[in-house]
Amino acid sequence: MKMREGCVRGWKYGVLGALAVMSIAAVGSDSAAAEKWNLANAYGANTLHVEGNVVFAEALAKATGKEIEVTVHSGGSLGFKSVDHFDAVGDGAVQIADTPGGFLGGIDPLMNLSSIPFLVKSVDEARVLLEIARPEYEKVFADNNQKLLYASPWPASGIWAKVPVTDVEKLKGVKIRTFDPGGTTAFKNLGAAPIQLAWGDVVPQLATGGISAVLTSAEGGVTQKFVEHTAYFTEINYALPLNFVHMNADVFGGLSPEQQKAVLEAAKTASDRNWQEVTGRTQRNYEKVKADGGTVINTGTDTLLSDLSGAAEDVLKAWAEKVGPRGDAILTEFRSKTSSN
Repeated sequence: MKMREGCVRGWKYGVLGALAVMSIAAVGSDSAAAEKWNLANAYGANTLHVEGNVVFAEALAKATGKEIEVTVHSGGSLGFKSVDHFDAVGDGAVQIADTPGGFLGGIDPLMNLSSIPFLVKSVDEARVLLEIARPEYEKVFADNNQKLLYASPWPASGIWAKVPVTDVEKLKGVKIRTFDPGGTTAFKNLGAAPIQLAWGDVVPQLATGGISAVLTSAEGGVTQKFVEHTAYFTEINYALPLNFVHMNADVFGGLSPEQQKAVLEAAKTASDRNWQEVTGRTQRNYEKVKADGGTVINTGTDTLLSDLSGAAEDVLKAWAEKVGPRGDAILTEFRSKTSSN
């Protein structure tokens, strides 16, 4: 297994060490005992991706007659943060995890592709980009004892803040949470003070004043009641970043061919559901923001969007330099299949 930069191995200690011993159940067994798997997700139960995890679990249980049962653990309840997932799955502490790509860039910079600012302009373009890049994503997981089951996007990211953000002056010196190095670079270029944080750390930092703004989707903020701290959400259609659902390769390899087929079919069911759901999710989330007492800003931001797009050019350039020919090939094919330039 190759070295993994930027990963946290804290799960090996204390309670999580005990969990590592207990979590693998009946791998590769030919007995009638059901496979019992855990699926880790750091986000809340009502988020699009956790709902998709439940769809996956239910579809798999039905297809296998409950030979394989998956328990979905939302809100980081297993003790893993998103940054822990890659090592935890690869080393067998948990069978499956659902992880934002921004936390996998230390494994391979390729994994930051979906969160490059303003690269995709729609859900359809995001799906085209995934289809092109998927073979490379699969190699990253396979090289680290894991199998990619599916990937699906968040609704487009925007800015949650204490004041209406309609121009870059409102971002000067603002401590804003970002979710990957690209976002950190883009907002630093604008004069903000970006801090990359795991999801579980966002609300505590908002509550204590450690940050005063958050780069995430309207959905993320709605599920965590951000309006209690940041009453304004500015639509910028920054990116539609992917979450990756990945499982331990030894667990998958120990299944019968029929069981492997059922896992992959359940993964497709969950993926298709998420991609269909994300399209209408944005407007429903906006309605929830307003119902919670917040304000959605989606007009009067032309200058802000132009400045953000300019600040993001360095992100795409740096990504392409780090990834090399793989990245060039992906971008060339993507641009040939879409209107993106």
